[in-house]
Amino acid sequence: MKKVVVGSDDLYPCVRAALEYLRERGYQVEVVGSPKTGRPEPWPDVAYAVAMAVARKEADWGVLVCYTGTGVSVVANKVHGVRAALCNDAQTARGARLWNDANVLAMSGRLVTEILTREILEAWTSVESPDPSELPNIEKLKEIDRALRRQ
Repeated sequence: MKKVVVGSDDLYPCVRAALEYLRERGYQVEVVGSPKTGRPEPWPDVAYAVAMAVARKEADWGVLVCYTGTGVSVVANKVHGVRAALCNDAQTARGARLWNDANVLAMSGRLVTEILTREILEAWTSVESPDPSELPNIEKLKEIDRALRRQ
């Protein structure tokens, strides 16, 4: 069973829709931030917690939501081994998995509706593995990540 960690800085409808979608499909879901506490939480803290869970392999991948989705994606991408992608539509989500091997999905709580959340997650989860033609580029990305970690 795949494990997903989901975090948000507030109780956006798309977060509730994401949790419902993932649970319906049998994912083991860990929740951090507002969906767990029921109150607003600092987006840097939420993003860091989700990113660290993914980096430590405590979860297969993560979902993050803040008002724009930008702040949580910026924080998550500072964690070694995390490839967070801001995806506010299904095709971007599919491409992020297929061509970038993204392991954290970031979304805007302001823009992404409940219906769109389900479409985005359907596209994200439809990709089993990266496009083989992109593996050299993905490996270059990982090498950059490793090099920055050594600095």
